Amino acid sequence: MASSATAFEDRKFDAATPDMAPASPTSSRIAALDFVRGAALFGILLMNITGFGLPNAYSNPMNAGGAEGANLLSWIIIQIGFEGTQRGLFSMLFGAGVILFTSRLEAKGRSDVADIYMRRNLWLAAFGLVNGYLLLWSGDILFYYGLTALLIFSFRNMMPKWLLLIGAGALLFSAALSVKSATGMMDDYNTFAASQVSGAQLTDERQEQAESWEKAVADHEQTEEERQAYTAARTGGYSSAFSQVAAETGQAQSWGFYRYMAFDGFGMMLIGMALFKWGVFTLERSQRFYWGLVIVGYGIGLTTNTLETRWVMENDFSLLAFNQSWVTYDLGRLATTAGHLGLLLLIARSRVFPLLQHAVASVGRMAFTNYLTHSVVCAIFFVGFGYFGQLQRFELYYVVLIVCVAQLILSPIWLKYFKMGPLEWLWRYLTYMEAPAMRKRAMATA
Repeated sequence: MASSATAFEDRKFDAATPDMAPASPTSSRIAALDFVRGAALFGILLMNITGFGLPNAYSNPMNAGGAEGANLLSWIIIQIGFEGTQRGLFSMLFGAGVILFTSRLEAKGRSDVADIYMRRNLWLAAFGLVNGYLLLWSGDILFYYGLTALLIFSFRNMMPKWLLLIGAGALLFSAALSVKSATGMMDDYNTFAASQVSGAQLTDERQEQAESWEKAVADHEQTEEERQAYTAARTGGYSSAFSQVAAETGQAQSWGFYRYMAFDGFGMMLIGMALFKWGVFTLERSQRFYWGLVIVGYGIGLTTNTLETRWVMENDFSLLAFNQSWVTYDLGRLATTAGHLGLLLLIARSRVFPLLQHAVASVGRMAFTNYLTHSVVCAIFFVGFGYFGQLQRFELYYVVLIVCVAQLILSPIWLKYFKMGPLEWLWRYLTYMEAPAMRKRAMATA
């Protein structure tokens, strides 16, 4: 269609420094990756905003932000439609990007592909440390991706079917860990409940289980005094916020990484590699294939997520109900992720709303800059201006809307004059130790 030129502009190589230029699609098919990446980036902010703006209310809406009316509705929508899915999309896209990045260098005949790749991702992990500590965001994903990327490098030349099988195996292992954790917590609850009924003396092991459950409940259901203290620390100046967030980031980027992200991210990245090699991301599959992802993915995923959410609500958001729903958590979120992927690629394939698709793809091309911008904006607004803990849950999504609209406007304007985002430029400079051309005028002159 004639509109495709507007929707997805072909990117040109810099003749002077071809290895440092952004990837150049020969058609709108590769640009579909940018569109999905841009949409997933907005989805990441949609999920993260609760952590940016409320104390310990990401899962349990009873802690802060409200759990009635519009607040409850917003929690339901997130739980059913988005929980865990945007991370899944981003991880698959990262895996596809590994294939694009390394194959392009190898096609140039470079002998230092491994050096460049390792340096690139070590710097990504370093940016994650900056985001997690200095920019006050304990939910950073760059650190995880930078480290996990070091593991998947040696898998890049595998056949797609093996990438899919190994990736699925990693996800199954991660899901098994989740089920084990959930059932373990339920055992702790049963021990605690039995001790309350009988009043009998517990063995040391049973006593430890009961105490573990009581501690978990205390973490799950915060008191008003605890919420106020948490909010005061986050809004008491940069030093106070840094001390609080640093402890959370340290736990997230150590134990949290190995428990929740290592196998999950690794598996999704390998699946992303497989899907890219099969032409899924580049729109080379049939219309029927993408509709299959939507129908089967949403059919299984949204049904599972709805039943889980209903169960949690019927049981007053109790820790026990959350743990019971955790047993099927991965089934619901992975299937829904497949549905989202199919829908986004169908939209890219249809080329409807070309100007909007072009804007979203531009956001995706500057995903690194835009992602870290989320942390900067939220740190200024919630910590600097003191809005942390002050908004209702549904009001947080006004902030999301404003940020997304701003990036939809600014990203295409920036890329009209520059080849890449400012942080993409810095990342390339650190990777190659040579400054790539930035302005498009310099590219044309070269």
